[in-house]
Amino acid sequence: MLHKASALWARIELFVAAFLAASITLLILLNVVTRAFGQAIYWVDEAAIYAMAWMTFLAGSAAVHYGNSVAVTLLETSLGPSMARVLRVFKDLCVLVFALLMVWFVWRWYLPLELVQADFDVRAFQGSTFNFIYSEPTTTLPFRKWIVWLVMWSFAFGLLLHSLSILFGGGEHAERAEAT
Repeated sequence: MLHKASALWARIELFVAAFLAASITLLILLNVVTRAFGQAIYWVDEAAIYAMAWMTFLAGSAAVHYGNSVAVTLLETSLGPSMARVLRVFKDLCVLVFALLMVWFVWRWYLPLELVQADFDVRAFQGSTFNFIYSEPTTTLPFRKWIVWLVMWSFAFGLLLHSLSILFGGGEHAERAEAT
């Protein structure tokens, strides 16, 4: 069940990341064309940057599920099978700890309970927490940056799900590691 949930989430992440990659290409192309005609659209650069950030975090999380993350395997390949397995489990535990820390950091950043306690009044929330996440505007786009930063919730959740799947759910990454 855990592996199936991780696989589904990874497919969704890759689908959205691919859509964002295409969007980035189109946004940059639009920018080139409009600048060539002296009619640059001011928000295109910022939208392309945010799309790139979202694509990176989503694809990075999916890469953990598929075991396609960048790795230095010199030590692992020089060890015997049982020690290599111990090292892989240690690496996977490190990813799990990182995922748990990401969830905690994002929780502390957004402070959702404190926002609810302030009855979603951003000014009251800011006054009691000195956290201005919900009021910071984007430079050119018509919404607040907290919306852009929601990708961190997705990344933290995906990383946690994929790392749990690898450690406890018999994920593809673990199966591939066993085969090598």
